Amino acid sequence: MSTLVYILLAILLLGILIAIHEFGHFLMARLTGIAVKEFSIGFGPKLLSWKSKKHETDYSLRLLPLGGYNAFYGEDDVEGKETDDPRAFGKQAVWKRMLVVLMGPGMNFILAYLVLFLWLWIGGVGVVTGVEPYVSDVTAGSPAAQAGLQSGDVITQVNGAEVLDGTTDTLLEAIGAWREGDAPLALTLRRGEETVATSVTPFWDAEESRSRIGVMISARVQTVERQSLTMVEAAREAGAQWVYVSGAILRALKNLVTTGEGLDQTAGPVGTISIITQEVRAGGLDAFLSLLATISVNLGLMNLLPIPGLDGSRFLFLVLEAIRRKPIEPKREAVVNLVGMALLFGLMIFLTFRDVMNLFR
Repeated sequence: MSTLVYILLAILLLGILIAIHEFGHFLMARLTGIAVKEFSIGFGPKLLSWKSKKHETDYSLRLLPLGGYNAFYGEDDVEGKETDDPRAFGKQAVWKRMLVVLMGPGMNFILAYLVLFLWLWIGGVGVVTGVEPYVSDVTAGSPAAQAGLQSGDVITQVNGAEVLDGTTDTLLEAIGAWREGDAPLALTLRRGEETVATSVTPFWDAEESRSRIGVMISARVQTVERQSLTMVEAAREAGAQWVYVSGAILRALKNLVTTGEGLDQTAGPVGTISIITQEVRAGGLDAFLSLLATISVNLGLMNLLPIPGLDGSRFLFLVLEAIRRKPIEPKREAVVNLVGMALLFGLMIFLTFRDVMNLFR
């Protein structure tokens, strides 16, 4: 497929995540009897729009696919024009508004789980059945370094015997079998398109009780077989993967906040689309669904952060309202959310600019 198709698939993935998030807010509003003034996917000028006569809700698709929103009557009404409107968001019970706010991230979590469950149940789980060992690191000054081994080399033979059998065990055992007084090991390497012959004399590592040459051996996946799962097994495995992904995202977020680790890897819409395009091109449908689930969990978690302009901040205001038994002054809440949204858009513009510049490097 052409690059354009992959880019369109990436945009489709982001569109699905945005739409399902906003639909979560919309659905819970409908279920709790809260009126929605407008349901929009995207920001900026309208591309398409229509109005529901039954519910008096405007539906719109807008130019900039950077998010979406549900506009509720009286929400952020700093001038008080809709204060007396019985449909006003602020007149609804606090618990209803809490559910509406939480259902956006909640739908992202549900989507991620359903995608994982259905894919595992229908397509099964991928089981690695063969790997190719390769040299991922060479210790400076080691016998391997002296023999000229380099990162990326694939050791195909040791003393004339093939060691590529779909595992790392045969290679490690061949090196580990060397004993003091034995002749140097004759190695045949694959380095790109070249075949390189060399020899290396291992050393005895008393701590690990084995012979070593001073390399780190890693493994590339060569063959994967799909193993079918029952519905119960798929549900359990989907849950395990969901928890793993959530934990990994939370750990990455913690490292980002505490140490700044990963700051250079953050991406805006352009960078995200580029990453998705590369991953889908390499991994196909597996990669697309995996990214859909991962980014969906990420979107849900990020929106729960108490950052002004995000769902987490709005929920925090509702918690304070429930504790105080009276709402926060609308002007204050509106200003906080407005400033938060401005900062988020500024960050988005900065990341987008950086992503575009990286494309030309």
